[in-house]
Amino acid sequence: MVPESAPASAPERQPSRAALRGLDALNFTLADVRDGLGPYLAIYLLAVRGPDQGWNEATIGLVMTIAGIAGLVAQTPAGALIDRSRNKRAIVIAAALAVTLSCLVLPWISNFALVAATQSVSAIAGAIFPPALAGITLGIVGPRYFAKQIGRNEGFNHAGNAVSAMLAGGLAYLFGPIVVFWLMGILAALSIGAMLLVPAKDIDDDLARGLDHAEDQGAEQPSGLSLLLRNRHLMLFAGLCAAFHLANAAMLPSVGQLLTKVVGKDYATSLIAICIVAAQLVMVPIAVMVGRKADQFGRKPIFLAAFGFLALRGVLYTVSDSPFWLVAVQCLDGIGAGIFGALFPIVVADLTRGTGRFNVAQGAVATAQGLGASFSATLAGVIIVGAGYSAAFLVLASIAAAGFVVYLLFMPETYGYEPKQGATGGPTAPAAAVPAE
Repeated sequence: MVPESAPASAPERQPSRAALRGLDALNFTLADVRDGLGPYLAIYLLAVRGPDQGWNEATIGLVMTIAGIAGLVAQTPAGALIDRSRNKRAIVIAAALAVTLSCLVLPWISNFALVAATQSVSAIAGAIFPPALAGITLGIVGPRYFAKQIGRNEGFNHAGNAVSAMLAGGLAYLFGPIVVFWLMGILAALSIGAMLLVPAKDIDDDLARGLDHAEDQGAEQPSGLSLLLRNRHLMLFAGLCAAFHLANAAMLPSVGQLLTKVVGKDYATSLIAICIVAAQLVMVPIAVMVGRKADQFGRKPIFLAAFGFLALRGVLYTVSDSPFWLVAVQCLDGIGAGIFGALFPIVVADLTRGTGRFNVAQGAVATAQGLGASFSATLAGVIIVGAGYSAAFLVLASIAAAGFVVYLLFMPETYGYEPKQGATGGPTAPAAAVPAE
């Protein structure tokens, strides 16, 4: 078991109540905005547009892949922007507006190129949110309480997703799938108000990029992919994140498409909303638990559990196409994705602490993560068209199982990880973590 104390050199912060309440509100209201239409895009294009307008599982997967590639190209520049920015609140607000507007125009366009373009804009803007929220959090609470606060952030994020999914499911039953567009607009407005609740003066911009003043007065300015390429454990972690999302990203949209075929378009949106709510309700306590226990148990065993539950979920989807079974299995997403969402920024912070490159490193790792996610939809779509849904779920499960094995054998425990001098642009980090005394 890993000691439950942060490194002694971690700077102390005393965040204000207003800043912490603003963070809670921001994570709750931004939950449904940060990912754009998500699985609702697949349902809308398949159920409302359908084959008559040229939309099937393969073309929908291609749109999602194009958007994913656009988003992943933006990840590292987004992280660098957050590292350098002294007005992170304005960047978050601009990104929320861009995501929302790019989705609100979708009911008025049907051309493949235009749909792909709008969703690419949404993905590019959405790349801002992960480094911005993590950076703002680190700048407010400091490294000593970062893991606990990230868990709290993820808890509010998942609670927001659950509430918005319940609203989407109920309203879609009454008014049809198009209602999710208007719900996004309302939540975007609320997220802007929440961002303004966080006082700008409470965000330490140096701490927000992972710079420890006491140790790194002469630290270099954040740069591009060199940090990823010169720290082999950070690069390995990036590859594992790519594998996780290659296995995970297509599962829920594929379940949504399967439900559309099983129960028809009139009920698919409501059922996928139930799937999302079920998973999100599980994610809330999981994320909070991870934030509280990650320093005590270490990161590695918890991350291994995420891979294990993801593989199990893929296999169980093949047992039955009953809507009740599919919703029950989707609850496992709450464990796997709940762990990943809470641990991802914590592990990156471990591997980059003191470098001043936290957010650009997040962007670089998220680029690999996005690469896996963007190809996931196309991979699943092609397999579904050629061999059926069960074959697709089994392939995704096998990818998750491979990720489990690689993490177990080659990824060190990162709590207390101390890179060698020059690890920000020099020698590779040590082979094992050094526990805090």
